[in-house]
This record gives sequence, C-alpha cells and structure tokens, in this order.
Amino acid sequence: MKTAVPIIVAGLLLMLAGIGLRTFWAPDETISARVSEDAQGAPVTVIEPGARGTGEGPVEVAVTADGPFTLAVGRASDVAAWVGDAAHLSVTGMAEETLSSEYSEGEDSVPDPRGSDLWISEEPGDGSLTYRWSEPVEGEWSILLVADGESAAPTDVTVTRPNDQSTPLALPLLIGGALVVVLGIVLLFVRSRGGAARNGRGRRADPVEGTRAHARLHGQEGRTQRTRAASALGGGVSAAAVTGLVGAATLLGAAPGTATTTAPTPASSATASATATASASASATGAPTPDAPGAPSAGSDASGPPVVLDNQLERILASVASTVAAADAAADAARLEPRVAGAALELRKGNYAIRTKDSDAAAPVPVVDAPLLLDMVPTGAEWPRTVVALTQGDANPVPQALVLVQESPRDNYRLTSAVQMLPGSTFPSPPAPGATGPVPLEESGALAIAPQEAVDAIADFLTEPSGDNAETFEENSFAEAITEFQAGVVADPGNKAATITFTHTADQDSTHALRTGDGGAMVFGYLTHTYRSLPKAKGDTIELEGTVYEALTGEEVSSKGIDVNYGEAVMMYVPPAGSSDKIRVIGAAQQLLSATLR
Repeated sequence: MKTAVPIIVAGLLLMLAGIGLRTFWAPDETISARVSEDAQGAPVTVIEPGARGTGEGPVEVAVTADGPFTLAVGRASDVAAWVGDAAHLSVTGMAEETLSSEYSEGEDSVPDPRGSDLWISEEPGDGSLTYRWSEPVEGEWSILLVADGESAAPTDVTVTRPNDQSTPLALPLLIGGALVVVLGIVLLFVRSRGGAARNGRGRRADPVEGTRAHARLHGQEGRTQRTRAASALGGGVSAAAVTGLVGAATLLGAAPGTATTTAPTPASSATASATATASASASATGAPTPDAPGAPSAGSDASGPPVVLDNQLERILASVASTVAAADAAADAARLEPRVAGAALELRKGNYAIRTKDSDAAAPVPVVDAPLLLDMVPTGAEWPRTVVALTQGDANPVPQALVLVQESPRDNYRLTSAVQMLPGSTFPSPPAPGATGPVPLEESGALAIAPQEAVDAIADFLTEPSGDNAETFEENSFAEAITEFQAGVVADPGNKAATITFTHTADQDSTHALRTGDGGAMVFGYLTHTYRSLPKAKGDTIELEGTVYEALTGEEVSSKGIDVNYGEAVMMYVPPAGSSDKIRVIGAAQQLLSATLR
C-alpha cells in the first residue's frame, strides 16, 4: 500500500504534465513581428526572403500606410534588379517580435511598378492591406512596396508566420504516466491479496504435536518455504518492472548516459513502438515534394525558378496579343510601341503603310496568345531575356512562334518576331525545364555553327543560291519560293531592258538564339531584302503600271529605276556540334515594306 499509492500519484502527475503540454502550456499558433517605428523611410520598401523565417507554408504580411500603395511579389533577384540604385528600406529577418531592417541610400525616386512583367502577383493597397504570402515554386521571393515612387513607401509592416507547435514530450508523458498508474494499481492489488491470507488475530496457531494436522503441516514445510521464496522473488520482479517503466518514461527527457541492462518488458516495447511511429510520421511530412509545374527539374542547369511562371507568361501573351489586335484594327503603328519591337514592329509598320495605299494588300497574320502549344523560358538572372511561345489560334493556318524580349528589369517584354511555321516542318523539342537559356551569338561553342553566322549564311544563300552556302540548308518552301521568284523575274522577257539584282542582308541586332533539348539551338533572325531594277541603257524605262509599285510610288513608269524593300523574319534550327545534319529553316515571314524611285 505504502509503495503503490505514490506510484499511482506519480503516474497521474506525468499524465497531467502531458495534457498540460498539449493545452495550456502549448506554444502559440503564430508568431508576429513588426518593423521598428523608427525605421527610415525610402521610395521603396523590400521585404526579403529572410523575413519569412525558416518555417514552411504561407505567412501573412500586414501593411499600413497613409495612402495608396502597391504591393508586388517577384523573384528576389528580380526585385533587387528593379530597385537598382534607388534608396530603399530592406526588411531582412525576424528576431522575436521585431523585424530587422536596413536602410540603403540611393536615388530618391522610382517608376510606377504597376503592370511590370517581373511580378508574379500584384496587389493595390489604400491605407492597409493584408497579403497571404506563399512561394509559388521553390526559390527565393521578395515583396516590393511602393507608394507613388517619390514619397516614402510604407514601413509599418507586420509579418505573422506559423509557430512550431510540436510537443515531443507530451505523448511519452501521457503513455508513460498511464502505464505507471496501471502498474501502481496492479501492485496495490497484489499486496491486498497477501493481506487476505491473514486473519484478524495475526498468524494462526500451529496444530498440537502428534496430531494428523501437525504432521500434515510439517510434512509440507519444505514446499511451503519454497513457495514463500518464490513469492519473495515475484515481488522483486514487480519492483524491477516499476523501476524500468519509470525509467522508460523519464529517459525521453533525461540526460544522456541513462541506461538499463534489464530485458525489455512488454510495456517498454509499447512505448518504443509509439515513439518510432511518431518519428516516422514527422520524417514523411518533411520529405521533399515533387517539382511544382514550371519549376526547374532535378539535374538541370537551372539557376533558379523560370524568369516567368505559367501565369506570368499567360498574362504577358494576353497583353501582347490585345495590343497587336488593337493596332491591326486601326492600322496604327504607334499603338504597337508598348509591346512590339524589332522585326515584328518593322513588318507590321510596313504592312500598315502598304495597306493605306493598296486596298488589296492582305492584313498581317494575327498574333494570338492561346492555345499555348509550347514555350521556351530561361532561368538566368541576366538581361536581356528571351522567351519563345508557340501558339495557334483559329485564324492561324499554322502554328506561330512568338519571340518576346525584355531588355532590362524595368522594361516589359516586347514581341520582336512573329514567325509562321512552314508547312510540314516540326518544332524542335525544348530542353528540360529550367535548362533553356540564351546562347552566345558570335561563338559556335556546342553548335555546328554560330547563330549569327547561320543568319548571315541564309542571307548569302538567298542572294547567291549557287554560292558557298548552296549545301548549308535543308530544302524548305521559304527558300524555294524566294529563289524561284528571283530567277523568274530575271528570266522574264519583259525585263530584258532592266538590270535586276536581289540582295538579302542580315540585321546584326535582331538575332536571338535559345538552346533545344538535343543540344542544338533555335535561331531567330531578320533580313532586309532589296529588289533593285535599273534601266540598262539610255532611253530604257521600268514599267510600273498595274503593279503594287505604281500604288506605292504614284508613277506608271520610271526612267531611273526603282528599289523595292522587303523584310524577312526567319526561324532556323542549328544542330549541335559534330552532327552531320544541315541547318533547317522551319519558319518564316515576309512583308513588302516600301518602293522607292531612284
């Protein structure tokens, strides 16, 4: 009795301690920290990845300001690049209830960040805003806060993140305490049965010597002594079991070095099993999850998340397509400027100019944003950045490759080339996610030929089909159409009085190249094509009547000649070094730009 009661009480106390760790002693669900009130303001406030803490899952960012502001989320390196040399306050980490911050001097104003293609998400705020900050894919992400670009950005920032609520001692205390209580009850029951063997007056008197009872009693004395010895040994086992159980519950929180040499009891085995199950569950929870859509695959050459995620690319393509559609409808090149540049701008400007003078001229092929058939997106942090998207709308007879270029962090992507695939051609497979990136233009490296050299070669071949590059390219409908047209014009008997030349020249500033899945490269180039017709002798003329050139020049005949200018966008596949394959032209677009009398 005296031993059992304290054991039962100790078990109850252990159970109460376990319940307390799960209830009134449990850690808070969240931890909040705030930027110090004396933090110096700047045109930009950047909440860096360190402010999220080390835990997983979303955090809440509460911002309070005196007026309207913009909250934008982007790759940490992109946000830093956009801020550039501007003065800014960086929120760098969380220490207890305070967010640490650093002020950096610099320029006293920044542009309006709204609508930037860098942001994966953007939220307007007016006075206050609470944003649920989660990581779209694995990587480092930052939040940018800007008011109007000149006044101070909000600095009243509070970050609330989930707290670690694990209580590893609670379950062992509950189980261990319950087992100790049970064993105390068992011990109490054993002692109670031992007391029942005695009467109220103590031990019974021995029978009178010489009686049958006396002989029967003393004849069994040896066996009785052995039975009592066994009972004493049984009491020793119980004591050892109690000691082992208390030790099993206490070992989970004891100092290293506590050990026992007794064989494991069923109770201690149960405790070990429960602990092992809890440990395995925690390990499974912390296991890495499969790659998120758009994230770099394992083993790729990625340097971080893609420069644009799926939702960003959809948003960019939609903006480009709507801008081009509005400009096409109005035949107004000025409307193209925000979203179109390079070869795509030149071809559409030429089309608009031709259509104002020739009502029979065809409208340009529409630029559509969906459905998206394929994309090639790099992961590097450098600029300019080049992205390729392959789309085909209802009005597109064949897929169209759209080349988008972002020149600097504060610029948006602009369409620099829109090229239709040639009938019967196939688009090369893109590389593994995250491994796509820009290719040096002037060096062949891992390619059979340098990208810029490939563009120069197609220009040379179109100018001199039987020249040095006659065997450089696979047969393709674009080159065949160009060379057959040129040969037909020269052979036309009506042009005997004219000296006709065709010159194709590569634009050195319009070449882009991205790697493909087999180690080759997609190369996009732009050529200027001049078709010149000059009278051979004095008195000879160039007849323009009834042609589009009459509509463009306003003249029916020219005694000095004419220059007709075309723009040609090409898309080629360059094989990897060591390949015996030829360069393959898989897409092209041509547009008459102008006709000028000499």
